[in-house]
Amino acid sequence: MAGTKIHRRNMLLLAGSVTGAACAPASAQPPALVPTAAPPPAPSGYIFLKTAEAAFVEAVVSHMIPADELTSNGVDLGIATFVDRALAGGWGKGERLYSQGPWKTGTPNQGYQLALTPAELYRAGISQANAYCKVTWGKTFDRLSAAEKEAFLQALSRGQIQLPGGLPSQPFFDVVYQTVMEGMFADPIYGGNRDKAAWKMIGFPGVMANNARNIRTYNDGTRFPARPVGIADMS
Repeated sequence: MAGTKIHRRNMLLLAGSVTGAACAPASAQPPALVPTAAPPPAPSGYIFLKTAEAAFVEAVVSHMIPADELTSNGVDLGIATFVDRALAGGWGKGERLYSQGPWKTGTPNQGYQLALTPAELYRAGISQANAYCKVTWGKTFDRLSAAEKEAFLQALSRGQIQLPGGLPSQPFFDVVYQTVMEGMFADPIYGGNRDKAAWKMIGFPGVMANNARNIRTYNDGTRFPARPVGIADMS
């Protein structure tokens, strides 16, 4: 992330593995399945996030994904809700993480090495991030200007910030960025990507794996008129 703006433009570059074949030239006919009923609305309220934590997450997702001609901002896309539900669930509780130690500093290619579940990491990271911002700028992260938020996130992403309490800053940023990106492009049933906005933006057809004809027909570069289908549409 060094030297680049931390927002949707970068997320689209990193989303290639998600969009892959679906972003290739697509079909003469959009997927035939059309929802017979509107999917259930996204759940309201937060389960895991406390007030200050919710303010931090909402500020992060709307800074990384500001409203523009492509989509609404990160909060309106439901990404904060996605993060909250992920932290409240099995992933946040670290149900599939090895948690017996010993805990040593890992190398960059060894991945996540902390003795914290994702939920614990988020909670400690937000608290320490806000404490750092108060010392540096006199206010919590959600109250910073756009330029101050960008400076903080850039430094956090490079591990250049010493968070009070000793939490390593780069692993915290990496997990935050991962969940924001997942919330942008995941199936809307999980709370983010509301109204399939991200899928529509990139021409991704959703969960229907029937794009062979689409790729042959739209191989001249014509934009695919996607009508994405989500899990809720198939229930």
